[in-house]
Amino acid sequence: MMFNTLFNRGKFVFLCLPVFLLVCYHGYGQRWVAEHAKAIITPSLVEQTTSRLGSYMVKSRENPELALDSAGSFIARQFESFGLQPLNGSYFQDIRFCTFDLGSDIFLSIVKDLETKNYVLKKDFVPFEFSGSKPAEGDIVFAGYGITAPEYNYDDYRDVDVQGKIVVVFRQEPGQTDSSQVRFLGKELTRYTQLQEKQKMAMEHGAVGMLVIPGPMNYQSFEPEGYPWPSLATGPAEAAPPVRYCGAEPDMIPVVAAGESIIRELFGSVDTLRRLQQHIEHDMQPHSFVVPGKTLAMNIVFASRPLGCRNVAGYLKGSAPGLNDEVLIVGVHYDPAGYIGVNKADTGYFYDVVSPVSGLLAVARAFTTMPDPPGRSVIFMAFAGEKKGLPGAETYVRQPFISLDKTVAMLSLGIFPCNPGDSLEITGVSQNPDIAKIIRKQNSNTGIILAERKREQTEADGDLFSFFKKGIPALSFCTRPQANEPGTAGHSAGISAEKSALVARLEFLSAWNIANDHNHYKVAKPKDPADGKQKP
Repeated sequence: MMFNTLFNRGKFVFLCLPVFLLVCYHGYGQRWVAEHAKAIITPSLVEQTTSRLGSYMVKSRENPELALDSAGSFIARQFESFGLQPLNGSYFQDIRFCTFDLGSDIFLSIVKDLETKNYVLKKDFVPFEFSGSKPAEGDIVFAGYGITAPEYNYDDYRDVDVQGKIVVVFRQEPGQTDSSQVRFLGKELTRYTQLQEKQKMAMEHGAVGMLVIPGPMNYQSFEPEGYPWPSLATGPAEAAPPVRYCGAEPDMIPVVAAGESIIRELFGSVDTLRRLQQHIEHDMQPHSFVVPGKTLAMNIVFASRPLGCRNVAGYLKGSAPGLNDEVLIVGVHYDPAGYIGVNKADTGYFYDVVSPVSGLLAVARAFTTMPDPPGRSVIFMAFAGEKKGLPGAETYVRQPFISLDKTVAMLSLGIFPCNPGDSLEITGVSQNPDIAKIIRKQNSNTGIILAERKREQTEADGDLFSFFKKGIPALSFCTRPQANEPGTAGHSAGISAEKSALVARLEFLSAWNIANDHNHYKVAKPKDPADGKQKP
C-alpha cells in the first residue's frame, strides 16, 4: 500500500533502496505533508472541537467530577472514530490516587537536657503535602540548602553524616541573593530549589526527617509556610486537599515548614541564622553542622480518601518493521487549572484545557488521515490530574503501555492561544537540542515566532516533567494568555482558532518528523557553569 500510494503521487519511490525507505518516505513529500496539515488542521476544526468539548468542561470545578469524566469519554470516542486503537483493551488507564488532609496525633517536639518543648501545629510548623505520614526522631543537622549537585561542584552533605538524623534546610539555592556569585544558574532557578528534590536528597543521604526554613537573606516573614491544609483554615479553604498515590506516603520522610520559634530554638536568633546564610553565600561553600545537645521528634499523620480518575489514550501502530516497536507520545492534560485573567468566569478552563485537548485531537486526526501510518508508533494521551501533582503522567511512567526504553520522545501541548499574537513558547530547548532542531526546521512551514525557554525543566512545566525525569526527551508547546484577555464565560470566544490551528500544525509536522526518523535523541545534561561545557 505504501509503495502504491507514493508511486501514484509521482514521487519516484523506485529510486529509494530498501535501506533508505524510511528516510525517503519521510522526505519524499515534505511539502505535501505540510499541505495535508493545512487542509486537515483548520480553524473551523478547532472551533468545532472547542465548542463541543467546552460544553463538558464549563461546569467542571474539581477533578474528577462528572463533567470531567464526560470530557474523558468524549476524547475516547474521538480517538475511536479516528481509528486509533485501545491499549490493553481500553482507551482508559485508571489512576490510583487519593486526596489527603491532616489526621490526628500530629506533633513536633525538641528535647534538650531532658527538657521537652512542644510546638503548635499551624503556629510553629506546618507539614507539606509531599511529606511522609509517619513518626521521625533523631539528632538535628543543619544541612544548608540541602543540595548535592555534582555538576555544580556543590554538596551541603559533604562533611556531615545525616544517617538516622533530622536535617534542617533552607529554601532556594545558593546564589539567589548575590548576582555576582554564580554557582548554579544565577537568578535562573534549577531543579535543586524544589523541596521534593531536597526531600529526595535527604533520603538518599539517610535522613529520617526534614525541616524547611526561610533564609533571612531571602525572606522577611518567618511564618511556617507549608501546605494550606483545609483542616487548618479558619475561613474558606485556600486550596483543595492535595492528591497523590494512595499508600505512597510511608515511603517518604516527614517534611515540615518550621517557623520563627523553632528557628530561635535551633540557632539562638534569626540574626545568627542570617550570618550563617551570609557565610554560605559569600564563600559559595557549605557550612553544615550538627546542632549540639538537641534531638527532635515529630509525628505526621494524614487521612486519605480514594479518588478515581483516568488517563485517556489512543494508539497508532507504526508501519516500519524494526521501528514500529518504538513509540512517540503526544500528550496534554485535561484537568482545569482554575481561573486565568481578570475575568473570573470560565476563561481558565478553556485556555488551560479545551484548547490544548482540541489541539491534541487535531494532531491525531492529521496522523490518521495520512495515506499510511508513520514508521514509529504513536500514543496520543490526555493526562488527568496535572494540577494535582502530575499523578496522570506519573501513573504512565510507572506503568507504561510500551516500555520507556522504547519511548523516543514526548511532546506536550500546554495552554493554547487566546491572544492574537504570532509567538509560541517552547519549553525544554536546552535539555532537548535534537528535538528543538526538528521543531525549528518544521516551523519553516508555519512561520510562528518561537520563544525558546532555556531554563532547566521542573515540575512546573507539567506532564512532560515526569518523562524528562526518566531521561526521555520532552518538550512542550505553550502560548500563555495575556493578563488583560477578557475571555467569555461558557464558550470558546476567547480562543484564537487561527493561531490554535497554526500551533497544532507545527506540532503535527514535528511529531510526524520524529515518528519517521531513524535517529534517537538524548537529553542533554546541565552545563558546567565554570566553562559552559556539557558535563560528562
